[in-house]
Amino acid sequence: MKKEDFLKEEFLKQFKDVEEMEHFLKELYKRGVHSMLEGEMEAHLGYSKHSKTKEDNSRNGYRNRKLKSDYGELDISVPRDRQGKYEPIILPKRSQISKGIENIVTSLYAKGMSNSDIEEYINDIYGFDIPTSTITLVTNKISEDIISWQNRPLESKYFVVWLDAIVFKVRENSRVVNKAIYIAIGLKQDGLKEVLGMWLGKNESSAFWMSVLTDIKSRGVNDILITVTDNLNGFTNTIKTVFPKSSTQICVVHQIRNSSKYVVWKDKKEFTSDMKHIYTAPNEEAAKAAFKDFKIKWNKKYSYAIDTWQRNWAELMVFMDFPIEIRKIIYTTNIIENLNGKIRKYTKNKLSFPTDEAVKKSVYLALNEITRKWTQPIRNWGIIFNQFITIFGDRIYPLE
Repeated sequence: MKKEDFLKEEFLKQFKDVEEMEHFLKELYKRGVHSMLEGEMEAHLGYSKHSKTKEDNSRNGYRNRKLKSDYGELDISVPRDRQGKYEPIILPKRSQISKGIENIVTSLYAKGMSNSDIEEYINDIYGFDIPTSTITLVTNKISEDIISWQNRPLESKYFVVWLDAIVFKVRENSRVVNKAIYIAIGLKQDGLKEVLGMWLGKNESSAFWMSVLTDIKSRGVNDILITVTDNLNGFTNTIKTVFPKSSTQICVVHQIRNSSKYVVWKDKKEFTSDMKHIYTAPNEEAAKAAFKDFKIKWNKKYSYAIDTWQRNWAELMVFMDFPIEIRKIIYTTNIIENLNGKIRKYTKNKLSFPTDEAVKKSVYLALNEITRKWTQPIRNWGIIFNQFITIFGDRIYPLE
């Protein structure tokens, strides 16, 4: 038996049942809070509890406070001083909710629960009431966090930035309209991904993306080596206006979907198989040859699909200029689409949001939950990093 398991078993033997153990842990938690409060008071006054002092200020008994904790509602004796200047740090003024419960409220809100649903849930699980007004106070703090996060400085350069938008239904002027949350993910020099920000606007447009990219630049980003986007009309020109050196890759998967959209069912399997020879070619020359065959075979029946490939060819083939390992991470916007899919899971309980602020809060909290796991660099980062240095050496490490 492992030492940890043995100690756990010995600990549990001390109690008759779970209720007795929970009571013990509750009292232990209370004792810990009291000890911290006494320590704060000693630091505030500058002398220990039983020392004599000639200072004007001194202890003045206790006042009772209710604390909502993970162990239920606790009666806490908070020390007072005669001058009334002491305010406990661990129990801020007018606060009746512990950090543990505050985190639970925030997490439940992130998962799409309404304030009234959270109130009911906490009552069922923890056995005490938290007023809706208190829950609102907790969730309103998120707005302050969003402002701080959205305006934080960014790194001076990103190796890759994926750009995409996700649409939500939001109430506006007594009707429900579609609004887009614009999201950018950056690949940093250490191989880790970072959400650069989120911006709320109307349905996705190149004009709004201009303001997004300008905001990114104003927060310290001087260079983006490669951008990856869907094939929104005018997107490439928008990027070039703000980051002229960036290589702009249109998502090949979006192109495949758009090309196949109007193909009849009986042709779809053969059509997509032929199209695969284009984007899996070893180089652009081979891709052009595959496209020529594709065009001869299908142009008469599906000219629209052929036209979209021809129109977007330059941006679709950017990934062909790079080694296989880099190609895999830039030929598609899958990285950001996976993120959007997870955001959908967190917000699926919301058919529509009452305000712009509500949708921003929910998406921000979902991003926090999702990106908490982004602790490892992308696969094969050592190889990819060296490839980036070989290709973009002077832009990564400028010559002095």
